[in-house]
Amino acid sequence: MDLSGSGNETISHLLEPGNGRITIQFNAFTGPPKIVRLWGHGRVLECGTEEFATFVNSQEVQTLPGTRSIIIVDIHQVGSSCGFSVPFYDFKEYRPVLNDFFEKKRQKFEAGNASESMDRYWAYKNAWSMDGLPGMRRGLLAGKRDNVVPIEKMVGPLVTKRYQGGRGVAAEHVLLIALVSFILGIMLAMYGPGLVELVQAFDASRLKNTIAHVSL
Repeated sequence: MDLSGSGNETISHLLEPGNGRITIQFNAFTGPPKIVRLWGHGRVLECGTEEFATFVNSQEVQTLPGTRSIIIVDIHQVGSSCGFSVPFYDFKEYRPVLNDFFEKKRQKFEAGNASESMDRYWAYKNAWSMDGLPGMRRGLLAGKRDNVVPIEKMVGPLVTKRYQGGRGVAAEHVLLIALVSFILGIMLAMYGPGLVELVQAFDASRLKNTIAHVSL
């Protein structure tokens, strides 16, 4: 079960074309040291879709407030390692903060406050990944429908420009377009008249051949 939060990397990278890889890691914080990893490919069953509802009903899943998807992993490899440096931890209790936050949000929305809708939250925080990959489809649709400007998750000089998610053009792309345009301009200036004469000569020759063919 995938709960809502400010991050959205799992969904975005599972939906990324050619990707879909996911690793689940278990650490032994008590007893003998051990790390177990499950490697596989994941599928996203997004909240609000027929696939999500079918899975939740058939598996009798008790969803929590703010549940945004179910992640299905087709595991193809399982491996373990020593875990010698994994520290000891004692579990104390679960934090109720996240569940309480989204439960209050649900109550406010049902009381008539449209700004507290999960769609708007997903549009603001879960429509895009940190590097600009598209995330929740429902968030993307809500963003367009309600004109929600997504949060900027990365700032500073190390922000990647490779992915813009349709929200802009990378600087290197602008430079490439400018360079190609400059080269084409020079070529047209140098060889333009000759190209025009060549095209005109080609058209005249084709016209003569057409007339000769019709005459025959």
